[in-house]
Amino acid sequence: MFNLFSKEIRSFFSSLIGYIVLIIFLVAMGLFVWVFPQTSVLEYGFADLYPLFSVAPYVFLFLIPAITMRCFAEEKRAGTMELLFTRPISDWEIILGKYFACWVLVLFALLPTLIYYYSIYQLGNPIGNLDSAAFVGSFIGLILLGAVFTAIGVFASSLTENQIVAFIIAVFLCFFLYEGFTSLSGLNVWSDTAYFISQLGIDFHYQSLSKGLIDSRNLLYFFSLIILMLGSTQLVLSSRKW
Repeated sequence: MFNLFSKEIRSFFSSLIGYIVLIIFLVAMGLFVWVFPQTSVLEYGFADLYPLFSVAPYVFLFLIPAITMRCFAEEKRAGTMELLFTRPISDWEIILGKYFACWVLVLFALLPTLIYYYSIYQLGNPIGNLDSAAFVGSFIGLILLGAVFTAIGVFASSLTENQIVAFIIAVFLCFFLYEGFTSLSGLNVWSDTAYFISQLGIDFHYQSLSKGLIDSRNLLYFFSLIILMLGSTQLVLSSRKW
């Protein structure tokens, strides 16, 4: 599994698209956090990184599917999927090797954003006038959000051999699970069940973590969704034996 993990990391950085994806993410986040007046921290007037954590999920909607779209789709297109199955490695080891490789790439893209924390910390009046607990909770929420979106992207890639189709499916599923249930709960037809419906969405639990309160229920939700998506991927791969 570690060899597969290493291979995925190397193949991502051996292609120009890997660097382009990371650069676009960092440039986009920099523009939203520091430049665009509607979301700029400098225009916000408070020593707070709320603009970063409110914009990042929507950037993730496109970044992570771009990272994961080649996981299984490329293997199928190149005809190396059957060769991979002949190796002395289980389906779960294949899935986890590819999943953790993609997730590490997401974490690698997130690391430079820690500079934003130091910058706001120094810009505060007085210096250090920043809610660090809220930042830690929000950052953990962003890491878990990246883990969930990565699992969704890996699942989408297992469904097709076309990378573009895998990208589109992943974007749709990520958007629906993040924003869809919250939007549905706002309809006037649910009455007392609206709050329960909103709890099914990722956004509800992500916002809870962003307040700095790391609740076990939110963690359980994220881990359950990751297991569900990876389990669905395993089901798709095992369908070759049917």
